[in-house]
Amino acid sequence: MWTSGLLVATFICLLVVRFVKLLWARRQFPPGPVPIPFIGSLWRVGWKIRQDTLLKLAKSYGDVFTLWIGHFPVVVLTGFKNVKEGLMDNYERLSGRPMMPFFKLLGNRNGVMFANGKTWKDQKHFGQATIQTLVQMQKDLQHQINKEAGLLVKTFARENGQPLDPSSALMRSASKVICTAVFGHNVPIEDEALCKLTEHISIVTKFRGSVGETLYNFFPSLMQHIPGPHKEVFSSCEFIRSFIKKQVEKHKQNAVAHHEPQNFIDFYLAQIHREKMDSTTTFNEDNLIQVIADLFAAGTETIAVTLSWGLLFMVTHPDIQEKVQKELQSTLDPSKLISYDDRKKLHYTNAVIHEIQRFSNIVLFGLPRLCIQDLNIFGHFIPKDTLVVADLCSVLLDPKQWETPEQFNPNHFLDKDGKYTAREEFYTYGTGCRACLGKQLAQSELFIFFACLMKAFTFRWPEGIKESNVQPIMGPVVHPSPFKICAVPHQAAVHRSPTQDNSKST
Repeated sequence: MWTSGLLVATFICLLVVRFVKLLWARRQFPPGPVPIPFIGSLWRVGWKIRQDTLLKLAKSYGDVFTLWIGHFPVVVLTGFKNVKEGLMDNYERLSGRPMMPFFKLLGNRNGVMFANGKTWKDQKHFGQATIQTLVQMQKDLQHQINKEAGLLVKTFARENGQPLDPSSALMRSASKVICTAVFGHNVPIEDEALCKLTEHISIVTKFRGSVGETLYNFFPSLMQHIPGPHKEVFSSCEFIRSFIKKQVEKHKQNAVAHHEPQNFIDFYLAQIHREKMDSTTTFNEDNLIQVIADLFAAGTETIAVTLSWGLLFMVTHPDIQEKVQKELQSTLDPSKLISYDDRKKLHYTNAVIHEIQRFSNIVLFGLPRLCIQDLNIFGHFIPKDTLVVADLCSVLLDPKQWETPEQFNPNHFLDKDGKYTAREEFYTYGTGCRACLGKQLAQSELFIFFACLMKAFTFRWPEGIKESNVQPIMGPVVHPSPFKICAVPHQAAVHRSPTQDNSKST
C-alpha cells in the first residue's frame, strides 16, 4: 500500500513539474489554449477537425496563436494578411519542412514535398520548369487531357441519364493524365495496374493527419512492431516506389541517343547525365522516384475531388450551370476541341472553376512548415525550429477579402464588366516557396475536364431527390459526402475524340 501511494505521489509530482515546464515554455510563443501534459492543447481542439476549427480559436486567441501537440508548439497563421506575410514576405524563414518520422517514411528526405536544403531547392526548381515545359509543349500532354476528357464523357454517357457516382471515373482520368506527363504516351499503363496505384496513393493520403500518424510521430520505434493501419501505409509506399522504379527502368532500356525528351522521366534522366560529374549533384534515381511519387500524391485525388465538388455545386446551383452552358455554346467552335487557351474568352466558366476551388477548399492547412530562422510577425515572436501551419481555409473564407465568403458566388472572380479577374487571395494551391509543384498542369486539367462535361451534359439530382447531403468529409483532402447525380446528355452535344482529328488538337 505504501509503495502504491509513493508511485501515485511520484506520478502526480512529475505531472506538476511537466505542467510548470509547459507553462514556462509557452511564454515565448504567441497566445493559445493552455497546454496539458501529454495531450497539449488537443483538449481545446477535439479529435474531429472542421473547416472552421482554427477560425474559432482565432476569435479567442488572435489571428496568430499557438497550439501544443503534446509538448511540441505549433504556431497557426490565420487570415489573408498573416498568411501572406508568413508564407510570402518571410518565405525564406518559413521554407523548411519538419522531418517528422512519418514524413521520413514518405519521402526519406528526397523529392520535393518532404525534403529540405539543396535537395529541395534543386528538385523544386527542376520540377516546376519541366512541368511548365511539358504543358507548353501541348502536343502530347494537352492531347491526352482532351482524350481523357472524351473518355470521361463517354463513361458518363453510357449511364443514359441514370444515377451515377462520378468519383471513381474522375480519379481514373486524373491518374491517366499524370501518367502521360510523367511516363509519356508511349508507355501504356494497364487499367488494373493504374487502379492499384491510385488505391495505394489514397491509402497514404488518408493516413495523413489521422490519429495513427500522430501516434507514429510520437512513438515510431514502438509502432514499427505493432499492427495497425500504419502497416498498410508502409506496404503502399513500397508499392508506389516499386511501380515508379519499374517505369524508370523501362525508359532507361528504351532510351534512344540524342532523342528529344517527351516526358518528365526523359527530362530528368537527361539532367542526371548532364550532372554525372558533379559530386554535389542531387539529381539521382532516388530523387527521381520521389519527385514522381510527390506528383502523383498531389495531382490525382485533389483533381478528382475538386471536380466532384464542381459537379455537386452545379446540381445545387442549376442557374449557374445554365449560364456556363450558354457561354460554352455561344463562344466555342463546336468543330474544335476545347483547349486551355479557351479560358481567355470563357470568362464566366473560368470564374466558376475558381469559385469551385475556393468554396470547396479541399486542402485546409497544407503540410506544416519549419521556421529555419527566428521570425517576428505582427508583433509575435516565433523562434527557430518552430512548426508553423497556415490555415488556408481562413484565407479562402476571409470576410475581409471576399464579398460573400460563405456562399458559392462566381462573381468573386468577375469584374464589373463580367471579365474574369485573378485574385491574390486565391491560395488554393498554397503560396510561397512551397506552393503546389504541378499548379499549371492542374489548372489545365480542371478547365478542360469541367468545360467538356458542361458542354456534353446537364447534371441533375436523381428523380425524387430534391437535395442531398453536401457536408464535407474532413481529412487531408476534404471530400464531399458520397452522392449520385444524373448526367443528362444535351441533344446537340458532340465531343469529338482527338483520335478522329489530330490536326485540330492544340
